[in-house]
Amino acid sequence: MLTLRKIAFIGGGNMAEAIMRGLVREAGGVEICVAEISPKRRDELTALFPNVRVVGDAAEAAEWGEVVILAIKPQQAESVLALLEPVITPDKLVISIMAGIPSAKIEANLTPGCRVIRAMPNTPALIGAGATAVCSGRTASSDDLDLARRIFALTGTALSVEEKLMDAVTGLSGSGPAYVFTFIEALADAGVKNGLPRDVAARLAAQTVLGAARMVVETGEHPALLKEKVTSPGGTTIAALHALESGSFRGVVMNAVEAACLRSKELAGK
Repeated sequence: MLTLRKIAFIGGGNMAEAIMRGLVREAGGVEICVAEISPKRRDELTALFPNVRVVGDAAEAAEWGEVVILAIKPQQAESVLALLEPVITPDKLVISIMAGIPSAKIEANLTPGCRVIRAMPNTPALIGAGATAVCSGRTASSDDLDLARRIFALTGTALSVEEKLMDAVTGLSGSGPAYVFTFIEALADAGVKNGLPRDVAARLAAQTVLGAARMVVETGEHPALLKEKVTSPGGTTIAALHALESGSFRGVVMNAVEAACLRSKELAGK
């Protein structure tokens, strides 16, 4: 249960919407305000969340909130932090979901002593199936970290990591849904190529990925062991796995995660 009363979002994009959905669904009694510069998006948010206060002024929202969630693009960090610096005092907790921006940079652009938590959620948070990693800045307490973890647990799974690992988190789970969507699309295309109707192929592909992921999570078994259970000697699955290995499937996936990780570091100027 969350003990805070007011949460302000700076930025009203998809991730802010996902977190708000979790709060509205699971955290009764919490008041929410979101600052969004786009009038069209403000109208959409008002329609989606009738009980959420929607404003156009980021400083107004930040001054109002007990917890301030920075849900803006990394490229906007300096300009937005300069706008917020006069109203964010050390009694407020700042949670950033900006990819690549270290807590030290956020702290340096706010009033000394401000408490900062970094978080990296992903888009399945929209349906309560997100994966989020959180880490604390220099002045944030263990209670602050626990509060952030409980906020993001409302949207799925939330884990604590060291800040030096956040770029790896960004490359793996932050960008990861896009890799999985691409795999599902390719799986469905392969079904169509081999004669399945498009709608049937798409549903089978999506459910196959969902079921396999649930087996990993719910059985606790290593993916390699689960793979062995469906791989008969001389069968269809081993033939397919050989084709994946010939195409460097695992290497390509690892390269994709590393590319996203490196881009996260570039955004931070590392």
